[in-house]
Formats: sequence, C-alpha cells, structure tokens
Amino acid sequence: MHRATRSAFATSGAPNTVRADKIAPALRTRLTLRPGENGTRKLQAKYGPRLLAVRYRYDPVGQRRLKTVELIKEEIPWSVPRARNAPAADTPVHIRIALDELELRQDVKAAGARWDKDRKLWLLPYRLVAGLDARIVVTGSI
Repeated sequence: MHRATRSAFATSGAPNTVRADKIAPALRTRLTLRPGENGTRKLQAKYGPRLLAVRYRYDPVGQRRLKTVELIKEEIPWSVPRARNAPAADTPVHIRIALDELELRQDVKAAGARWDKDRKLWLLPYRLVAGLDARIVVTGSI
C-alpha cells in the first residue's frame, strides 16, 4: 500500500476501520438508499427506525468503496424559532386567497379564519398561517 494512502486508514486493531477525517474530502457518493430498499435490509434490522440512509461512497485515493449509514442518535422537542419581523402567534393577519381556491378557503375557514368583507381578505391568527406566508397581506399595502 502506498505510504500516503496508508495514513488514511487506522491501524489500531481493525483492518477495515477508516479514519474519515483523513479521506473525507476525496470521497464521492454514488448511491444513497432509503430504509427498505435493496442493500439496506440488514442494516434496517440492526438499527431499526433510527436508520435514515445508507450511502455507498468511493475513495479514489485509497481505492475503496465505503458503506456509510446515517442514524438518528437523539430526538428532542424543538420549535421553529420565530422570524425577527414575524408577528406574535396570536396576532391576526390578513391573507389573500383567490376565489377559485375553494379547498384552501374551506381549510382556513375550518381553522377559524374570518372573512373581512371590507378588505376582501381572510383574517386569522399568525400561528395558523404555516405554509401560507407568501399570501400574507401587510396592512397598508392592500
């Protein structure tokens, strides 16, 4: 084995152990598999629902194929931080929904939105606007 290549691989007991910090910049990912696909079943049996992906990576310097796994190590509650200019959760905001968007209108109405007939806009608390941010009409820009 070439001297420069040898330093990329650990020699402390496990011959197939790779020191990723030495070769990571040269690795190329050719295939990413999701749990349940061919090539992931044994790893899925080993890691269960923690398995997110299996990748086949290639090291042209060391002339090796590496199989890597992406796992969930920890899961803790998290909430999306509020944008600096975003209104408070209970602040009512106006959103624009076209007349032909019947399903969306029914959804916001079911969520508690009210129709503002003077402005011809829907009014609902900001916390319910998730995914509709682009439809918010800023007061004074109507």
